[in-house]
Amino acid sequence: MSGGSGRRPAPAETGPESARADAPDLRLAGLAVAAWLAALAALHLAAVTAALLAGAAAALAALAAGHLLGVLGRPRETVRRYGWTALAVLLGVALGAGVTATRLTARDAAPIRALAQERTGVTAELVVRDDPRPLRGGTGRPATLLVPAELRAVTTPDGRRVTASVRVLVLATHPGWRGLLPGQRLTAHGRTGAPRGGDLTALVLTATGPPAAQGRPSWPQRAAGALRAGLQRACAPLPEERGGLLPGLVVGDVSRLPPTVAEDFQATGMTHLNAVSGSNVAIILGAVLLLARWARAGPRLATALCGVALVGFVILVRPSPSVVRAATMGAIGLAALAVGRPRAALPALAAAVTVLVVADPDLAGDPGFALSVLATAGLLLLAPGWRDGLRRRGVPVGLAEALAVPAAAQLACGPVVAGISGTVSLVAVPANLLVVPAIAPATILGVVAAVASPVWPAGAEFAAWLASWPAWWLVTVARHGAQLPAGNLPWPEGTPGALLLAALTVALLVAARRPVVRRVVAVVAVAAVLGALPVRLVAGGWPPSNWVVVACSVGQGDALVLPAGPGRAVVVDAGPEPGAVDGCLRRLGVREVPLLVFSHFHVDHIGGVAGVFNGRRVATVLVPRWWEPVTGHALVAAVAARGGTLLRPALPGQRYRAGGVELAVLGPPYALHGTRSDPNNNSIVMRATVAGVSILLPGDAETEEQQALLERAPPGAFRADVLKVAHHGSAY
Repeated sequence: MSGGSGRRPAPAETGPESARADAPDLRLAGLAVAAWLAALAALHLAAVTAALLAGAAAALAALAAGHLLGVLGRPRETVRRYGWTALAVLLGVALGAGVTATRLTARDAAPIRALAQERTGVTAELVVRDDPRPLRGGTGRPATLLVPAELRAVTTPDGRRVTASVRVLVLATHPGWRGLLPGQRLTAHGRTGAPRGGDLTALVLTATGPPAAQGRPSWPQRAAGALRAGLQRACAPLPEERGGLLPGLVVGDVSRLPPTVAEDFQATGMTHLNAVSGSNVAIILGAVLLLARWARAGPRLATALCGVALVGFVILVRPSPSVVRAATMGAIGLAALAVGRPRAALPALAAAVTVLVVADPDLAGDPGFALSVLATAGLLLLAPGWRDGLRRRGVPVGLAEALAVPAAAQLACGPVVAGISGTVSLVAVPANLLVVPAIAPATILGVVAAVASPVWPAGAEFAAWLASWPAWWLVTVARHGAQLPAGNLPWPEGTPGALLLAALTVALLVAARRPVVRRVVAVVAVAAVLGALPVRLVAGGWPPSNWVVVACSVGQGDALVLPAGPGRAVVVDAGPEPGAVDGCLRRLGVREVPLLVFSHFHVDHIGGVAGVFNGRRVATVLVPRWWEPVTGHALVAAVAARGGTLLRPALPGQRYRAGGVELAVLGPPYALHGTRSDPNNNSIVMRATVAGVSILLPGDAETEEQQALLERAPPGAFRADVLKVAHHGSAY
């Protein structure tokens, strides 16, 4: 029996006992799920409410334990089985809510809450918890960095000192924050603010300058930083896409990942490859086990070598939620291997979840942690049955495994992905299936390049070059998968969308156990595909035929596209960052830009200039005569110079023609100075004509420039079929 004295049925036995022996061991699953959900709920509650929830669960658990102990001697198998499950759930709730309540008490302490509400300047003593991450691109202005840290003490301007150990999120723009390593102690000046809630962050600190380091990081962190920097150097000679992707595959460093590659990975459900997760840990441990087997090492030595590799790899890639989860599960799995229980993977996962949530309740609300756990659970619970079912139907062993693994992981992660992105990917499973053979070689060769970089730079570059070929395959699959029509279907966002898809998934899995239901589902799926195919052939997808103007979705800012012919377009402004406009132009099939116009030099109009030049020939760049702000002009000039394109000033009365696009410059009539925003009021104002449709493009012209144009223009000069509203529809 699975939970008694440890006796196992003989191989010849069949029936309920052997069926239970083959069933997954779910005894710890209830404890893990309950602890996880209780911690997640408690993060959104007050400390007192979370403590009451923990107390109530503990009291019920005590009553349930007493009742179970009273019936153990009676032959009630059902009572014992489900009673122990209920007890585990109650203990999980008490554990998750109780630990979270303790952390919430420290987070919501009166002195810390007062600092958050006062929004005052302070001097803080911090310990960096993770690598600084850019919040937005630094085009035309410094990038904002998010620096997770642990607060040790804070001093207010009046000399009051508050000592606490709580989490702080630092917002910084000074370059001195970029190179910080986890574990670094420092002092920083900044202004306090209140966090958004829903996690253990007690304070937001907006830094006003560089940090002052107090000592050096630990030697493991310094070594890891050197290896990561060495990997970046080894990847520098590679093509941009492969060289930017490889550090993300190996150590989770996506600082050089092109935005277009990131978009393609997101569209094809391959984003998990850009962050280190359990698959990377499994690949590294598998390689070490193969080497140990080749060297004929014993089980204990092989386990010790895997433990050393596990610790070293976690330090190298930084302890992100998915890596910590995978490392904890790996450690428990290694312990199970050492004591002779190598098939305890599911209990190891449950134990890992419980340990991690208790150690850090913040993980309960982390999407990366959820995706990692769900993917692993899908591989353990769904993939074996699907693999065996395919093998019974004549599918070869390797192909059955390759089909079952990505399908199970995608199905398990689907609800969370749908809730986050608001889409359901139809290309994720085939895309992940196609890239399976390339992941392990790229990861192992990338680790070799990182390890060799300090002592043998040439060897590191050669290993990185070898790894770039499987990375090329990943980029190619993502690019072509993202271009497929209807690859992603819209879905409700947030928690309702995630719960809806989860309910549908569970219902489908339960119903699919019946052969009749499986056949009905297969028929409906085939009918849906065949029914949608004629619609796709008739509609033709994006872009629609005979389009005259596209306003790209770039967030705060402008980026408009006017078709000048097959593969050619005039682009007016480029939005705040390169990835959005580049993706928009790629989806429109634009390969050449005969004319690129910038209405003015504010970052929300010129920040994406590099995205327009990415892989395209830009013939002419038209800019205002007045270089304000100068940082924006410098950025445009630098990118245009790299592309071999000259800048031309726009003058009123000038006309341009590019294919089917006609442009007439209407303003500004003269330089405006002393207005509320001189750069806005010196925006280029144009009228474009495409296929007989006139489009007025006033940039960010405010009331002063608009009045000046009306005073000098003849009646009807600004009449048009389409108006791009000036300055995003602001009050000015």
